[in-house]
Amino acid sequence: MMWVALVLGRSVARVLLYPICAYFLMGSPESRRAVARFRAIVFGRPARWGELFRHYYTFAATVLDRVYLLRAQFDLFDLRFHGVEVLDRELAKGRGCILMGAHVGSFEVIRAVGVLGRRLDVTVVMDEHNAPLMRGLTEMLNPAVAATVIQAGGVEAMLRVRECLERGGIVGMMGDRTVGREQTVECLFFGRPARFPTGALRLASLLGVPVVLCFGLYRGGNRYDIHFESFLNDGKELGDHQQPFLQHAMQHYVARLEAMCRLAPDNWFNFYEFWDEAS
Repeated sequence: MMWVALVLGRSVARVLLYPICAYFLMGSPESRRAVARFRAIVFGRPARWGELFRHYYTFAATVLDRVYLLRAQFDLFDLRFHGVEVLDRELAKGRGCILMGAHVGSFEVIRAVGVLGRRLDVTVVMDEHNAPLMRGLTEMLNPAVAATVIQAGGVEAMLRVRECLERGGIVGMMGDRTVGREQTVECLFFGRPARFPTGALRLASLLGVPVVLCFGLYRGGNRYDIHFESFLNDGKELGDHQQPFLQHAMQHYVARLEAMCRLAPDNWFNFYEFWDEAS
């Protein structure tokens, strides 16, 4: 698929996504049931087969587009930025900031902020053990980008994150999946309890940096809507008695996540029983 994408082009590669998505839709019953449950909760009715296929296709399209984004071929896309002044305001303080996203849409497209003429220092913290093929793809297409990815967990990761923030950079983190034994809080997501990790907020509190929410929603064709929202002006706002503040802050994050899912439900890319992790 990478060869097709780079040699024959995006239009041809997107055609091949149809049989690929049909294969995975029929051959992954657990993932299919999880997506169907998510859509049933969002829409209040059973999911139709055509809707499930579109959901799979949306995911596949964003994975394909990652090839072009990693090669900085931003001219292939219609990138629409919303609230970028929020990011500018926080970065102007010189402390760096944490970009808190989710497995909704494309986090890779966030790097396209540079298309606006910005030379931003962006580092992403993620669990690469779950996606070794994607790591290899990134290293092949853009070694410089691969070098900015930090494997979550451990002292070395913390040191690299601190270094990035101290030089005024951006650290991207996901707020909807736990890594290892990461601490979590229970929040209401679409009216049902689910557990969310608090690592990004604890890090912001420890280092005293702001947090900005970000969502790169795929809107079909070549269009992406990239949303930035103010969240925490200073991680120290969480205070010394963290737990109630963490609970409140994470519930606010979950409310914004829910709003984005309602805006673009096909962009929900957690293909497992999300609510089964609730206590």
